[in-house]
Amino acid sequence: MKKIALKIALSIVTVIIAILAFVSWSDKKNSYRDLNKNGKMDVYEDPKQPVEARINDLLKQMTIEEKAGMMFINGARVNDDGSIEDKPAQGMFAFAPNGLELMREKKMNHFNLWAVPSPEALAKWYNRMQKYAEDSTRLGIPITIASDPRNHFSSNIFAMSAKSFSQWCEPLGLAAIGDEKLTREFADDSRQEYVATGIRESLHPQIDLATEPRWPRISGTFGEDANLSAKMARAYILGFQGEKLGPTSVATMTKHFPGGGPQKEGLDPHFPFQKGQVYPGKNFNYHLIPFEAAFAAHTAAIMPYYGVPMDEGHEHVGFSYNKGIITDLLRKKYHFDGVVCTDWGLVTDANMGGIVWPARAWGVENLSPEERMKKIIDAGVDQFGGENIPDVVVKLVKEEKISESRIDQSVRRLLRQKFELGLFDNPFIDEAKAGQIVGNPQFVKAGQESQRRAITLLKNDNKRLPLKQGQLKIYVRNVDPKVASQYGTVVDKPEDADIAILRLNTPFYPVESPIMMARMFHHGDLDFKGTQKDSILQLLNTVPTIVDIYLDRPAVIPEISAKAKGLLADFGASDAAVLDVIFGKYKPGGHLPIELPSSMESVRNQKEDVPYDSKDPLYKFGFGLSY
Repeated sequence: MKKIALKIALSIVTVIIAILAFVSWSDKKNSYRDLNKNGKMDVYEDPKQPVEARINDLLKQMTIEEKAGMMFINGARVNDDGSIEDKPAQGMFAFAPNGLELMREKKMNHFNLWAVPSPEALAKWYNRMQKYAEDSTRLGIPITIASDPRNHFSSNIFAMSAKSFSQWCEPLGLAAIGDEKLTREFADDSRQEYVATGIRESLHPQIDLATEPRWPRISGTFGEDANLSAKMARAYILGFQGEKLGPTSVATMTKHFPGGGPQKEGLDPHFPFQKGQVYPGKNFNYHLIPFEAAFAAHTAAIMPYYGVPMDEGHEHVGFSYNKGIITDLLRKKYHFDGVVCTDWGLVTDANMGGIVWPARAWGVENLSPEERMKKIIDAGVDQFGGENIPDVVVKLVKEEKISESRIDQSVRRLLRQKFELGLFDNPFIDEAKAGQIVGNPQFVKAGQESQRRAITLLKNDNKRLPLKQGQLKIYVRNVDPKVASQYGTVVDKPEDADIAILRLNTPFYPVESPIMMARMFHHGDLDFKGTQKDSILQLLNTVPTIVDIYLDRPAVIPEISAKAKGLLADFGASDAAVLDVIFGKYKPGGHLPIELPSSMESVRNQKEDVPYDSKDPLYKFGFGLSY
């Protein structure tokens, strides 16, 4: 009896140990909870297995609904307290959907973020979203969070800057500095801040060439020179991704293939008034040079632009609809097998407070959403940006208009990226470190120095600059007087000043449109006009004036340049950064990554696809003085 009792006791202990081991194993962050018919862990959950084997195993288990959900990425709101439940929202991005609902209802697991609260709240939200994905979705596929740039001192509509993140000059400023090492440092610092808050994909770099000076998106580029842009693109991608994607990488979605710069008259194709991309200089291939550098650096993803190629022998449809661009050029010629994601909102219209913002379905406006989606998939695209309609993909497959094997091609690429980023092995972040890493003093200092290094000195009449700190009465306009008072005595009237310091922004003239976003883009002429110009020239005629102008596009400023005693250009800089250069704490080191035309007539006469092409520019590409 004792032997029998002992055997029973040992059996019970064995069972208890096995149960405890199973509970411990199943409670790991990777949540290896799905067992196959043989009672073994699925291959996709086993980090010791090769990535391709894990992808194959998971792909076999996915339903068509789960596959379709993976092919969509859209914005998601982040609650101020880091919770993931749907709550009333306010502000510009209140329209963004609730990510939890998109996971539940649409089986989506890719989201991009716009406005976010503190790093700590963002980290809490991210971990809770990952926990829900792990515990409450059938296969526990982790989410991927993407973001537009957050690390630039900028008012640019696409720079989702937040004071908590380090604030560097804009990409145009990195090009003005021209230092590949610094660009990689910027990307690596930004990468660390992204990873600390759960952002694992960057919707950048933007490597379009700024060959049309009126285009509103120039500040996000590296300028108009293809070789300079290629060098910057390579350093940028390596800084975010490393030599290969891994658990500490941020995957880059490089844009906008095959180059969105040559827009006719600079009108951006976000909106119906666009006139297509034009190549009067037969310079299509020039715009591919930065992308060739991005491919060599193994960018994880590519985003085509909305534009329509008008005279290059391609179908007159937007690039994501264009099989000649996506399959023939990108996939076949360049052998790109990473993710291709559309720009946002190509399939369905957006209702903006009663105003319809039409889908950017240029060239296929008469197609239904189903037909548009089929054409995009047939073109070779993997993912739909800014859309929440995976049911349309499901319908296309069930009606045999698209094969499930074609869907598998795209889902395979998307899964591969998640596996390579290590999200299946450990999707969680240390919430306590988010606030320590984001905006840490080292990153902040480097960003501030970049603002100063990018400042470009264009004119220094009689070597008046640098000014002597503390010895001058200064009048300032568009400069914070409290900041200026640290450099001299600030006076209220220009007549009482020894010197005036004036900060300007490159002019723009909103396009008439019922779409609010269209009115926010910096379209139109590049010169000052009317009373605004008169006011500037009056100041320059009253007192010796140092002018600093923020170049988000190439300003046309011949009269201002002629009358200013000193002229500088910045590419996203604080008042302190500009004044430090003016007063000699830092030497200006930038060189123009874009030429400054001498007149609007020369702008209108230049070819949209050709760099530094305006007649007799006021300041040529590459120009820059120093002390």
